[in-house]
This record gives sequence, C-alpha cells and structure tokens, in this order.
Amino acid sequence: MRARGYDCRLRLLIAALALPAVAIAQSQPAPPVAVKRPGEAAPPQNSADGRYAIQVLVATLNVHAEPAPGSAVIAELQEGARLQADDRRGNWYRIRLADGRIGWVDYIVGKVSPNFSVDARPGLALGRPGGTSATGPDEFAPPVPPPVATLPDDHVVLQRPMGKPLEEVIPVIDPKQVQPPAPLLPRETIPVPDRWRITDELGLVNQRWFDPYNPNTLKGDRPVFGKDWFFELSVISDTLLEWRQLPTPIGAQSTERSQSNDQFGRGRQSEFQENLIVSLSLIKGDTAFKPPDFQVRVTPVVNFNRVELQEVRGVNIDPTRGINRNDNFVGLQEAFFDVRLREQSERFDFDTIRVGIQPFTSDFRSLLYLDQPIGVRLFGTRDNNQWQYNLAWFRLIERDTNSGLNDISKPLRNDNIYLFNLYKQDFYVPGFTLQGTLIYNDNQETATEFLDNNGFQVRPSVFGDARPHTYRVAYAGLNGDGHFGRWNTTASLYYAFGRDSHNQLSQQPADISAFYGVAEVSRDFDWYRIRGTALYATGDSNPFDGKETGFDAIREQPQIAGAGTSYWIRQAVPLIGGGGVALSARNGVLASLRSSEDQGQSNFINPGVALVGIGADLDVTPRLRLIGNLNELWFANTAVLSVLRNQGTIDRSIGTDVSAALEYRPLFSQNIVVSASAAALVPGKGLKQLYELDNNKTQYSILVSLLLAF
Repeated sequence: MRARGYDCRLRLLIAALALPAVAIAQSQPAPPVAVKRPGEAAPPQNSADGRYAIQVLVATLNVHAEPAPGSAVIAELQEGARLQADDRRGNWYRIRLADGRIGWVDYIVGKVSPNFSVDARPGLALGRPGGTSATGPDEFAPPVPPPVATLPDDHVVLQRPMGKPLEEVIPVIDPKQVQPPAPLLPRETIPVPDRWRITDELGLVNQRWFDPYNPNTLKGDRPVFGKDWFFELSVISDTLLEWRQLPTPIGAQSTERSQSNDQFGRGRQSEFQENLIVSLSLIKGDTAFKPPDFQVRVTPVVNFNRVELQEVRGVNIDPTRGINRNDNFVGLQEAFFDVRLREQSERFDFDTIRVGIQPFTSDFRSLLYLDQPIGVRLFGTRDNNQWQYNLAWFRLIERDTNSGLNDISKPLRNDNIYLFNLYKQDFYVPGFTLQGTLIYNDNQETATEFLDNNGFQVRPSVFGDARPHTYRVAYAGLNGDGHFGRWNTTASLYYAFGRDSHNQLSQQPADISAFYGVAEVSRDFDWYRIRGTALYATGDSNPFDGKETGFDAIREQPQIAGAGTSYWIRQAVPLIGGGGVALSARNGVLASLRSSEDQGQSNFINPGVALVGIGADLDVTPRLRLIGNLNELWFANTAVLSVLRNQGTIDRSIGTDVSAALEYRPLFSQNIVVSASAAALVPGKGLKQLYELDNNKTQYSILVSLLLAF
C-alpha cells in the first residue's frame, strides 16, 4: 500500500510541477483556467456548486513514446497545488490547493509524449465533496460526479498564465478522438459456505471423486461438514510374487519321495501375497500448519496368500496337508483417536495424546521396534519444532501366522513396552537430527506352549530345553540421521541390559548384556548415490556362564543394507537340526535364532552378526531407479551354533549377499510403483558347514511387486 501511494504521489507531483490548476472558490473566485482556442477568451467556469469542470494532466515516467488514442489535454492545475494521493475513494483522489483549500479530482492514466503518461477525459471534476466546506464532517466522502464538459471542435492549446504554451512540450491531441469513460460495473458478491469452495463457485474446478491429483473431498481437500471437519480416504493395493531357494529339512514325515534319507530336501518355493489396505480418517482442524484438533482413523487390511513348496510338512505340521497352502485373513492395523491437548507457542508447538491400535517405529531405520500395537502415546514438539518427544505404553497384539496382520480375535499378549524418546533437530549442524531412546520390554508370557496357525510351536521356542521363560530388558539407544554438508549419515547405537528368568541352554537365570551398532554413509553425485554400510550385533560367546550377550530386537524391520531386496534380510533361513528356530528372521538382519519374528519371544542366546556393504541408487530417468547392494556377512560368535548342532567349531563366514532391484514409477509419484528384484547368497564356509551346501547351487530369491495407491 505504501509503495502504491508513493507511486501515485510521484506522478501527481510531476503533474503539479508541469501544469497549473483551477482552485476551489470560497471567498474569492479562482484565477481563470487557461483553456481556449486561438484568439478566443477562456470558456466560463462551472462554479455554481463549487466545482470546476476540468481535465487533469497526470505525469509519470517510463511510458510509450507515442500518444495513446483517446487522450486529450484540456486544463492545467494551479501552481502550488498538491494531491493527497493517500486519500482515495475509488478513482477519486483528494487535492490540497496552494491556499489550503481541499477538493477532489478523478483521473485515469493514458499515454502521451516520450517520457510522460497523461490522461485527460471530459467530465473530470475538482471541488469540495458534496459541495460542503473543506472542514466539514463529510470531507472524505466521494464527490458527486459533475456534468460532462463540452469540448471545442478544434485543437485546444494549454498555456501557463506567464509561460510558454504547453504545446511546445506536449503534442496537441485531437479532442474528437476522446471517448467518454466506460461506466464502472457494480461489485458482485458470491456467497460460499467456506474458503475451500471458492474455486467451485467460480467454475474453475470440477471435482471428480476418483481423481486424487486435483481438489477432492475424499482426500481431505474440503470439509465434509462444518468448516473444519475433513474426511480422508486412502486405498492401497500391494501385490507380491516371490520365488526363492531355501535350505529345506526333510525327515521320515517330511518328504513325498520314497527312500529319501538325506537331511536336506528340495528347496524351491513360491509365494503370492495380496494386501488391500483401506484407511479412513475423520479429522477436525486446518492441518496445513498445525496438527489436527481431533482425529479418528481406522485401517482394515484384507490379505490373501498362497505358498507352494517341494516338500511336505513345510506349510503345515500335518504332512497330509500337502505342499500347497491357500489362506486369507482380515486384520485391523489401525484403530485410534487422538486429541490435541494444547498449543505451546505461536509456531504451533503442541501436545497430543493418541489412544488405540496405532503404528510406531522407535528409530529412523526401524532397527529395534516397528509395530502396530495397542496403547497410549503422548507426543508433541517444542521450540518451533526443534524438539520432539514420545512417551508411550504399548501392548503387543497377537499376529496372524501367514499374513503377519493383527489378530484382534485372540487375547492380547502379556508383553508390555514402555518407552520415551527425544529428538533434537539441527544438532551440531543444520540438517542433522539426534534422537535419544529408552525402551523397557516386560515380557511375562509363561504359558507352557503356544502353537501358530499351522500347528508349529512358537512360544516357548523349541530351543534348548524348550521351557517357558520371562524376561525384562531395557534398551538405551542413541540415533542420528541427516547430513553433514553433502554427506548423508545414519547411525544407531543400542545397549540392551536386563534379566532372563530361564536360560534354555544353561537352565538357570541369566543376566542380559548386549550391544548393537549400525552406520550408513552416502553421498549424492548428480543422478546417483553411493552408500556404505557397517553393522555389528554382539553374539553369546558362552551360553553356560550365566550371561546372555547376543543382541536381539523387539520386532525389527531394518531399512538398511538393501532392506527387502537382500536375500539375508528378506528370507527366514531355518537352522536345521538346531530346533524349530530360524537362523535369521524374515525381514530381519539379526541372527537371533527366534521361532517367529511376529509371534515368538526375543532371544539373547544367539551368535550375533556383522555386515559390511556397499550400494548405489541410480535415478536412470525420473521414472526409473536402479538399486544395487553388495554385502559381506559374518557371525559375531558361533559358540551357540556349535552347542545346538552338537558340532565342532563352525566358521564365522556367512557369505556374500548380492542384490539388484528396479523401481518404476510411470506417473512420477508413489501412486503406481512397479518393483522387481533379484538376490543371491553365495555361501561362506560357515554356512556350508551348517547346510552342507558344497554341492548345492547358490541360494536365491526373485521378487516382483505392484503398488497401487489412491
């Protein structure tokens, strides 16, 4: 507003210096206006009501060199007059004359001469508004438009009373070209229920319910009722096809082939998974700059899965079930409400409480705990979002065996988690976030046995003496994620300590003390990123010494070292001959010897793992990304494996994990994502000793997935 007012004052000041004006008459008539034809006297002034019918010349800089059609020069302002450009009513501006009297002037800018812009129309007026005195109460009221003045038929010459004719400065324009101004249209008001529907009322947007890219009420772009109640619908189809080669045990009941007495059978397997995820949210509040005032969310997931093996007793403990299994399940992954308790600052720092089945991850890369448990969580921010915190209690929900979804038809597990974590943005350098975490896992599952849906025992695991046991363990962690200049960095360090009521190998209580460290450094070079990863989890060097030093997580799903494309992380490799446990859990990097990642208990009697790897992400095109990873793996300590297999010293080398993946996004977004990956585990000496892989082919997996999101 100030800039616009300054511009107006500049133009009007130039006009005042260039041309004299006609003043408002009060006690004495103003000097005659020098508007005349050659050889004739000036025309009479229209002063009956205190107004003067004039045309105003207004100057400004930086305009066209030639006169604009329809412009005319008819009158001049008295020297010393000053326009009050800040006082405006529509096209009318207040003017203060040299003698202090006040009037009103109306003008429109036109274009004349090399360095001037000029407007002159018939019918413009200078005078007191409404014919009242300059000091009256209606001084600022818009004036009544004066009658239109009649222009002479030929050229008009403007001349100062004691100066050169202005025709020597500004070209004379034919008044016949002057057109009367177009009447102003009345202001129209369009009533709308809220600000989100303005574009609808103007006809600029046509909403379609199936279009997520434009304003859509189903996607929370407009309120469904009131002014700030929104509904958000999300639908995701996640389809997976997988082929793999895994070490597969056989025995008297686990093969269809007669006279098979080898320890390992045919290991080719295939799997199909389809998940339909529907998320429905009702949100109160404008969430563009702050969290919702109130939110309710429900997310059911419908699953269908099929698996096919080459050996019986793999899909079910009953060998008569054959080698194929079709299964389906409906799980409830989210069912919560949250309420914003208060705002802490004008930057919308807040405290919110969330109650119900809700997703949670304990750190940046899901190394320790990723789940959808039931519980209560208090979270919020401070200091302009530089600090974030979580304070929560969760209880684990039983999982369906074949789909991995929450099974709310079964009682909750007697496994409680208490946690607190704190985040600090821009720690040490801008762009790096530091997180401190403290988690306490209180597992009191003392049932004699718990069988999964396929009839296999998962609690307590068939490990050692297979007796029930409880444990209380605390995790203290420090995590960082961000960048130092062009170097992207993720690092985590955890220490687990606590007490196990029964060591299944030593058959006595044991103290828990274990470490876990992960680091990944990467750098972007134009269209590709190079990564380096290192990981180490301690193993138990002596399972009979009253200590358990093998690190295990609560429920991991690490997003590191190739994640789901890596053979070691993706597949659950069974420890054949060592009980009903897996050497590594599905979607886990730790060699934890658990019966099940979803339904089993944590196990701190394990060999640990070490990993060093490199990788690259190449954005070949905006739609196509190529991902490659090469990891070398070792056991941290093989003492536990030697005891379980009743075998001599086992080498630490697991092998070399190599994987590659393609990710294609045809719409440049996450609405359609097609992925394909292939991975192979070239066995090292230790793995060959465990699985007699000298004469077997390399273990492999191939995945194809399609993600459709609305």
